[in-house]
Amino acid sequence: MKNIFALSSSLLVLLISLTGCNDEKTSKIHMPESIARSSSSSANSTWPRTLNTPKGKLVLQKAPQRIVSTSVTLTGSLLTINAPVVASSATVHMTQVTDKTGFFTQWSAIAQQRGVVPLYQGEVNAEAVLAMAPDLIVVSATGGDSALKAYEQLSQIAPTLVVNYDDKSWEEVSLILGQATGHEADAKAAIDEFNQHLSKVKQQITLPEQPVTAMVYYDDDTGANLWTKDSAQGRLLEKLGFTLANMPDSLKNQSVALGRKDIIPVSGERFSEALTGNSLMLFAGNDDTVKKVTANKFLLRHPAVEHNRVYAVGIDTFRLDYYSATNLLNRVTQLFS
Repeated sequence: MKNIFALSSSLLVLLISLTGCNDEKTSKIHMPESIARSSSSSANSTWPRTLNTPKGKLVLQKAPQRIVSTSVTLTGSLLTINAPVVASSATVHMTQVTDKTGFFTQWSAIAQQRGVVPLYQGEVNAEAVLAMAPDLIVVSATGGDSALKAYEQLSQIAPTLVVNYDDKSWEEVSLILGQATGHEADAKAAIDEFNQHLSKVKQQITLPEQPVTAMVYYDDDTGANLWTKDSAQGRLLEKLGFTLANMPDSLKNQSVALGRKDIIPVSGERFSEALTGNSLMLFAGNDDTVKKVTANKFLLRHPAVEHNRVYAVGIDTFRLDYYSATNLLNRVTQLFS
């Protein structure tokens, strides 16, 4: 652990400069009306509090004021509930779904408003986390942005909260983070606002042929990841009134083997057999994705392809949070009103 705690002078300078920058930017923020909520709930909450996590019980003595997120997926939910995020991991920058810092486009402007520092891309950097002087570190239990293997290192820097999001809706994740930060009221306000929007959308749309298969299509045309009923994506579709198609029994063990409950990968000649829905819902996709799916040689005789029932619900829907889920509602309204 010497390499973690022996900060170089450059890191100390970075900490001081970043802290001052963040404080100045935060004081000037004017939140958009649609997401502006009370951020004072933590001061009125009861502390200390004990949380049940995948790593056991976590005791937090007081409301955190400097949160570092090692999961770019969870950062969106932390921003949703007005949690004091000072820094976050990032992913590959300047893609269809990320900005120049590697933050997701659905919330990157809000992160910039609040002065959230992009720490690193890819592999967790414990020194960079330490340099931000966090009083709470957030880690995802699964997914490509999981820093779980560095849990022991991180937990020596600050209390470390592990959140498993592969079997939860974005609303459930927000409530967990709300409890950990004292922003329960903010989490509830975001969920209530979203549910009102969802109810309006549900009344406006006419569902396509049911049931549906929800998936993320591979760019190389070899297959897809299918969303299960446990996934945030599957749960949101069901709340909108969609019925998820049952998957072949032969696929169910693959989810267990992956150690995840939200996706099942399928590919090759059995690709078409796995898509048992009468309509196909493409997440992390756009109109170009629809063209690729309908041209796939393994899917040419699939009923959804033959009858033009292939729908893209948005390029930013691979990771669902308040922001991307709201974008999905808008897209569904456009498709099915």
